[in-house]
Amino acid sequence: QLQLAESGGGLVQAGGSLRLSCAASGLTFSRYATGWFRQAPGKEREFVAAITWGGVGTYYADSMKGRFTISRDNAKNAVYLQMNSLKPEDTAVYYCAARYGQLSDLRVEYDYWGQGTRVTISS
Repeated sequence: QLQLAESGGGLVQAGGSLRLSCAASGLTFSRYATGWFRQAPGKEREFVAAITWGGVGTYYADSMKGRFTISRDNAKNAVYLQMNSLKPEDTAVYYCAARYGQLSDLRVEYDYWGQGTRVTISS
């Protein structure tokens, strides 16, 4: 089993920044593509960004391009999501997820999930 634990959420004002972290344990994390998803109250969980197992390839949802940056450090078994220019509509619980193989923007293709970290953006 691969265990994932998110951290770094909190309350910030619109226009501010946050850096989310996802710590992995249990299996060889470097073999897993990793994604970030988010779920706002009353909405479906949606894709945010993903990164290949080696960290070379990344993919973003259109609304996050230019504002969010995903990165990873396999030596530390960690993935990060740097979020800048935050908007109230970015308010959600953010989840880290991992899958063996290529990156994906499809929630159903991820096998392992963290418990989430809450991000609240005030206007």
